[in-house]
This record gives sequence, C-alpha cells and structure tokens, in this order.
Amino acid sequence: MIRDVQDEILRLKQEKDVCILAHSYQAREIIEVADYTGDSFQLSLAGQKAEQNTVLMCGVHFMAETVKLLSPQKKVLLVHPEAGCPMAEQVEPEFVQHFRKQNPEYAVVCYINTTAALKTVCDVCVTSSTAVKIVQNLENENILFLPDCNLGDYVQKQVKGKNIKMFQGGCPIHAAVRADDLLAAKERHPGALVLVHPECVPAVVELADFVGSTSAIMEYGKKSDAKEFIIGTESSIAEHLSYMCPDKRFYTLTKKMLCPNMKLTTLMDVYNVLKGIGGLEIEMDAETMKKAKKCIDEMIRLGQ
Repeated sequence: MIRDVQDEILRLKQEKDVCILAHSYQAREIIEVADYTGDSFQLSLAGQKAEQNTVLMCGVHFMAETVKLLSPQKKVLLVHPEAGCPMAEQVEPEFVQHFRKQNPEYAVVCYINTTAALKTVCDVCVTSSTAVKIVQNLENENILFLPDCNLGDYVQKQVKGKNIKMFQGGCPIHAAVRADDLLAAKERHPGALVLVHPECVPAVVELADFVGSTSAIMEYGKKSDAKEFIIGTESSIAEHLSYMCPDKRFYTLTKKMLCPNMKLTTLMDVYNVLKGIGGLEIEMDAETMKKAKKCIDEMIRLGQ
C-alpha cells in the first residue's frame, strides 16, 4: 500500500511539475519520494535551483518561508499547515527592536530556525554549520545571539574576542537531553561514538565525540571507520543512517529525541496536496520579503 501511494506521488509530481523538498527529520517513506533532502537552508537552496515553479515543503513553517524568500516567484506550499517550530516562535520582532534601542552597539544574529518576521529586524542569520564562521567574521565585538542559547554557547566557546549575549531559548527536543541520558546510552553501547547537535545543552556537547549540524552528523556517520554510533539529534537520523550504512549500527541517544512537529507530515498529506487538497501556501508582503532576505544574503556573504 505504501509503495502504491509513493508511486502515485512520483507520477503526480511529474505530471504537475512539482518539486518535493523533505527535511532530514521526515519519515523514511517521505524521504524516498522527495527530490531533495537535507537541512533547512540546503533545502531552500535546492528549491531555488529547481526548475519546477511549484515547491512542496515537507518540514515546518519557517523552512517553507525560507524557500519562498529565496524563490519569491515560485508557489511554495507547506504540506502540513500546523507544522511549526517552537524555537522559531520564541522571539518576537518587538523584542529585537527594543533591545536595539537599549544596546545600539550590538549586532543581532539569529538562527535560521526563526520566522521571516524576526529576520526582518536582525543583521544576519546563521545555520548550525556556519554560525562559528559568521560570528567570527562579524565586525562587531558585541553580539546578541538568538534564540538558541545552546548553539550560542557552542559558538562562544569557538570564537575568541566576542562578547555574545544570548537569548534564553532553544529547541525543546534537543534541550531536553541531559548528560545522564548520554552516559546511560554509552553504558548500553560502550563501543559507540557519540555524535550530537550543538542545540543540545553544553553538558551533553562536552561529552560528545563529534558535534555538528544534522548533515554533518550524517556525513560523519557515513564516512567514519567506526561501526557503532549514538546519534544525539532527532530520532529519524539514526533510522536514515541505518538504511544508508547497513554494515553499521546507529542508536538514538534517548527516546526523548522525537520532534512532534516534524512527525505531523505524513505520506498521505503529500499525496493529498499534490491532488489539490490541503497544504498552506506561503505568502508574504514585498517589504517583509525584502528585509528578511537581506538577513540571509548577509549570511551567505559572511559565510564564504
């Protein structure tokens, strides 16, 4: 049955000239019908390069917004309208505007996991893989980093000579993991390397063998000569890696690492949107798009 639905999705996307983007945290059956899979910014770049004029985002709202910012001429649909991101919604633009009035000497850096509205009032956004380089390249010594204080802490430890003030927000899934969880996983799998995302709390990051973005974790797992790994990010990554490297073993660090927003999107949702049922078209006014894209353009410039 699943294969039949997948085959129909593949037929429909060809017939309707649609590009399907799927974040790496999506279920395996969705990954298999996607044109591109990866981290949020990787997907927005893929959507920009795609020849199709309609793009389906299997992910969360801010990711679909980023696709639209880079491809304003395309029709961008978020497959599940209620798929949001608690971290992306933690900071309102008014907070940044107030902060700037009190601290004009600060540059405001936002994680790409934020709304387009927030990006309009920030100086530059970053990804987990580019944050260190971009903060290092900023001329400003004083920086407000938001919303993820765990990623901010990781950046602060890598970058010398910067005064980084951190908003106390973050990903509730990654932040829920504790050092005891990691030590328990190590006890269950004593020979395994621990690979974690920098959205995890500092105590977890410090115990890891490797720290990196979702894509970096996957690349490390695929290329490493090691045979066992404990994966400290969304549980689907351990599953995907198990398919990619059947000769290796990948264990989820803890059952806490399950993102309910990413799991909202189902294969049948993708099918229905291709049939013209459901989905949410991403629409933004020209001023918002212009200001938010400037934040992304600056990220690309400083990340080179």
